[in-house]
Amino acid sequence: MSDNTASLIKMINQISLNNRHHGDDTQAAEQVATHLKKFWARPMKRDIIAYAEEDGSQLDPVSKLAVERLKALSTTVKDWEETSDAG
Repeated sequence: MSDNTASLIKMINQISLNNRHHGDDTQAAEQVATHLKKFWARPMKRDIIAYAEEDGSQLDPVSKLAVERLKALSTTVKDWEETSDAG
């Protein structure tokens, strides 16, 4: 695993921890996914999705749900990239 991926894992897990007050894991994951969509650059989103699909073992449960929700925000990665809010 690259240092970049390790940093992304640490960041998403921290964001998830900070959003647990939004109710259950599904509600917290929705908040995390919205945050990622708005503020993470496309390469960051691509990398965390790739990690989740290849391994994902270091993602906490809310982070895993958030990555799935991020993917679901668009029907294809191409559309998702074209409609991303950040870089």
